[in-house]
Amino acid sequence: MPALNEGTILYMPTTLPGISVGEASRLLQTQDRILKSFPEVVSVFGKAGRAETSTDPAPFSMMETTVVLKPPAQWRPKSRWYSGKAPEWLQALVLRHIWSDRISWTDLTEEMDGALKIPGTTNAWTMPIKARIDMLTTGVRTPVGIKVFGADLKQIESIGTHLEEILRAVPGTRSVFAERAAGGYFVDFDLNREALARYGLSVGAVQDVILSAVGGENVTTTIEGRARFPVNVRYPRDLRDDLDRLGQVLVMTPSGAQIPLSQVAAIRTLTGPSMIRNENGLLAGYVFVDMTVSDVGGYVERARAAVAAELTLPSGYSLEWSGQYENMLRVRERLKVVVPITLFLIFFLLYMNTKSAFKASIVMLAVPFSVVGAVWLMYLLGYNVSIAAWVGMIALMGLDAETGVFMLLFLDLSYDDARARGLLATRSDLHTAIIHGAVKRVRPKMMTVTAAMMGLMPIMWSMGTGADVMKRVAAPMVGGLVTSFAMELLVYPAIYLLWKQRSLPKT
Repeated sequence: MPALNEGTILYMPTTLPGISVGEASRLLQTQDRILKSFPEVVSVFGKAGRAETSTDPAPFSMMETTVVLKPPAQWRPKSRWYSGKAPEWLQALVLRHIWSDRISWTDLTEEMDGALKIPGTTNAWTMPIKARIDMLTTGVRTPVGIKVFGADLKQIESIGTHLEEILRAVPGTRSVFAERAAGGYFVDFDLNREALARYGLSVGAVQDVILSAVGGENVTTTIEGRARFPVNVRYPRDLRDDLDRLGQVLVMTPSGAQIPLSQVAAIRTLTGPSMIRNENGLLAGYVFVDMTVSDVGGYVERARAAVAAELTLPSGYSLEWSGQYENMLRVRERLKVVVPITLFLIFFLLYMNTKSAFKASIVMLAVPFSVVGAVWLMYLLGYNVSIAAWVGMIALMGLDAETGVFMLLFLDLSYDDARARGLLATRSDLHTAIIHGAVKRVRPKMMTVTAAMMGLMPIMWSMGTGADVMKRVAAPMVGGLVTSFAMELLVYPAIYLLWKQRSLPKT
């Protein structure tokens, strides 16, 4: 589906695992300051880490910044072919509704992306509601994602980083980031049980000291109105910010003596999985790809070819392309069923109405001619083929059948009237009857088509929220009605003549 403009941008930069709280805070402030400098921005609010909810398991390295924008009419102007040439009233009433003279959402995100090229971060741009829906349906927050499945997290991470290098060179890639599935950093306390026995300590007693001194312990709860906040007590940061200081944490022995933690435990840093993904019984790692192009299918085809040429998967590992591409494939398979069924139903209803397979086939000829106008108008407006466009195409088939039956009705009425009066003796008489049915009654046929088109004009003229989707539904119908109407006036009479002249008396 074309993106529904929410009036808000969600900026989701990702850093490598291991970023500290202080560095994350500094980075968020830098990003917010840069984003707020754009004149189209009203406010900026950034978040790093995990909220107090199980539905948002975001690691600390994934940030989310909500950027609230001004109405598009207040964005910076963009030069168009009519800028400075057409009168202001014409620009306001007509031209701006078709070709906007303000920078687009894509232009704005490109500028923001260029201004936020911060070393160590990988940018991704979306919208808040859209991002939540994408992550709930596919688990991927970017337009395209690759899921790497296998049995070993280190191998999955290696494949992901290789994919990152390959996809970065594919035309149309804005950013690409492979999850470091095994890239988490941990502090490991390896307790020496012989030393513990020598001091009369248990494993649980030392772990309690580590928990309270380093991790912190909730000692009470403060009440402020309806809110409840736990009070956590632990050593200050300067007493636990490196391994040597952690080794100096004191442990109370049963005899009352206090010994450093380093005497009963070996302290070291380890790397491991910060978060484990599991799908269909297999371990998984994600590669997120943000694009500068809107043609998801074409981009994935190019990316697939690049990956197939440069990456050889080990045995037991596989790739799955996901994100909006996964939705596109699902809808494509559904349309392969829906469109033929729609055409069959239209033909069946026409046949039941006309009791003639030939007449039903004549009416169905309007469908390919209407597609010509639909494609040309979408091309002129810069619209891509999408689900919304296909919905408009399917609706256009019904409109074409309506106007085609209307045209055929007038031709039949004129032909039957001439035959009843005995005026079909020659080919010239047949010409006259068909001209009477086709040309003399242009006005009612044009009124029928114009009424349908004018009903769609408010949608084509709208510029508010939701207009981007609805315009792509209406555009195929507007463009298709024009070419199908011309076809009905020019081609239908000729086909009708070739069909009916066979029944003329032989001379």
